[in-house]
Amino acid sequence: MPYQAHLPQAGRFIAHAGGTRRALAWLAGLRWLLACWWVLSAAPAVAGDAGQAPTPKTTTACAVQLMSITAARAAADGSRPDGADRVPVTLPDDWNQRWPGYSGSVWYRIDWQRPCPGPVALMVESVVMAGEFYVNDELIWSDPQLSEPLSRSWNMPRTWRLPEAILHDGVNTLWVRVAGVAQQTPGLGTLQLGAPQAMQAAQEARWWRNRSLYTVNLVVSAVLGGLFFCIWVVRREQTPYGWYALMSLFWVLFISNVLLTSPWPLPDTLSLARANAMALVLYVTCFCLFTWRFGEQSLPRIERALWLLSAALLAMLAFTPDNALATAHAIGMLIPAAIFIINCLQFPVHAWRTRRPEHLMLAACLLVFFVVILHDLLLMMKVISSGQSYTPYSSVVITLCLSAILGLRHARNVRQIERFNQELADGIFQARSELATTLEREHSLAVANTRLHERLQIAHDLHDGLGGSLVRMMAMVEQADKPLQSQQFLSMLKLLRDDLRQTIDSGSSSGVTVPATPQEWAAPLRHRYVQVFDELGLDSHWQFPPQWRTPPSSLECLALTRLLEEALTNVVKHSRARRVQVQLLQPDADRLELRIEDDGVGFDVATVRQAGVSVGMRSMHARIARVHGVLDIVSEPGRTVLTAVLPRRAAKAQPA
Repeated sequence: MPYQAHLPQAGRFIAHAGGTRRALAWLAGLRWLLACWWVLSAAPAVAGDAGQAPTPKTTTACAVQLMSITAARAAADGSRPDGADRVPVTLPDDWNQRWPGYSGSVWYRIDWQRPCPGPVALMVESVVMAGEFYVNDELIWSDPQLSEPLSRSWNMPRTWRLPEAILHDGVNTLWVRVAGVAQQTPGLGTLQLGAPQAMQAAQEARWWRNRSLYTVNLVVSAVLGGLFFCIWVVRREQTPYGWYALMSLFWVLFISNVLLTSPWPLPDTLSLARANAMALVLYVTCFCLFTWRFGEQSLPRIERALWLLSAALLAMLAFTPDNALATAHAIGMLIPAAIFIINCLQFPVHAWRTRRPEHLMLAACLLVFFVVILHDLLLMMKVISSGQSYTPYSSVVITLCLSAILGLRHARNVRQIERFNQELADGIFQARSELATTLEREHSLAVANTRLHERLQIAHDLHDGLGGSLVRMMAMVEQADKPLQSQQFLSMLKLLRDDLRQTIDSGSSSGVTVPATPQEWAAPLRHRYVQVFDELGLDSHWQFPPQWRTPPSSLECLALTRLLEEALTNVVKHSRARRVQVQLLQPDADRLELRIEDDGVGFDVATVRQAGVSVGMRSMHARIARVHGVLDIVSEPGRTVLTAVLPRRAAKAQPA
């Protein structure tokens, strides 16, 4: 905490516990400054310089007059020393310049007088770290803790109206005991004596700059950091929000050092100083990672180097002995500040390459802040002798500006998501419309295919059932020796009617009852065709097992019935056979076989299949295939065999 010392003017004493507070002010600006005009417009009401306060509104003749300021180290028990060891000092005072490495208590004696009667107030800007005040040996105020853990009054402006009863008409003496540690630049900051109203105004101005601005910044940083943390939790791919939230956490921890009046929960002042410097290192590290993620920069080697350097700085701050902590603390503050400034300069170069609006906005903020930091650095080093320090006023606006940039990016992302959702909704609507059209077209095709299938089914049924009956009737009429009687024609018509009913009823054959035995299944067909065979002089043999080993399904019964009808009709129409044999075999429970053999003229099976003119043959193959069976036809002159095999397990595994 370096101090800036200068001689007080007559009637007021100006001192400044400036080193630490200014360092904090610069580091507050590390949250990328954009000038806050409404705050700066209030600057004239505050002191024009960090080491000055408003002049008391009293006449020069009646202004409080300074006599002398001296300091001496306290006795071992903290009591006042004798006057022999006193040395003259100017305020603000850092006793390390006079007594290097001294930790303990120092007594300051300030002699003053008031030429005119009237109320007098005392305004003190800072005591590093804790102290107590006496006026003419009367205690007017004391910090709660004057030994470790020390109270922290280093950034706590205070004002007291001095009781008239303890003041003298001539010379008065102000005794100030300050307790501090050598590593924290101990001493006494600015103080001022004058009219109560002027001192109150000066104290309020100091309070606004030294505490209120930091309080507002802390609250704003915490709230916005929490907000962007929630955004990052919801959208983990947005890593800039996560780094911003982590950066805000360490920033809040760092600037809390300005407002704390006790080192709690840490045990002593130096422990808090270590933790504060470590928070700064982590803050700058997160700041760099935030800007790189925000700018979509890929710097793997630099990131590894940054983490290694940060780890080294943290280890140094954590394990450096107390007697070397001041040097470690300076290194732990200067190196992160240098890294921050370098990053502030490199990011505008990157933004100029990308030309993206949010990158350019952040780059502009960083450049403005770089100028402000440079100005205040020159002011602290006395390269420029006068001017306003801007960084204490920039903290809140820096946070808001950065948050606004992040908010703009988030709003843009939300708009992109909304546009994508709208495009997706439009695409889904279009796809649904196309799907509805396709389904409607497929439904129409399915209906047409079903109708065609039904027509083919009807054609096959009429061909196999009613067609076969007509062929039989025609054969009977053609081969009759004498004209048929009316009763015979009526019997034929009734038979045709029965076949037509069977064809209609078989359209829903899945509900037809399966005959109990093979003989019951074959009896109607045998009765029908035996009459025709007898009239044609065709010898027929029928062979069936007494019982089903595994009863067929209704569809299988219908398929075998139609196959047998078509086969026997072909024997009557085309074969000119003299003998026909029908066999139904069940060699095992999983196999059902129907075999029809005749001794007719035969035909060329391959030629008929290639020609595709035989409706009967196509119908037989289609029916057997529908019930997962196989139809084999072998034909030659004098012998034709049709064999239909139904695998029973396949039929059960896939019912129609």
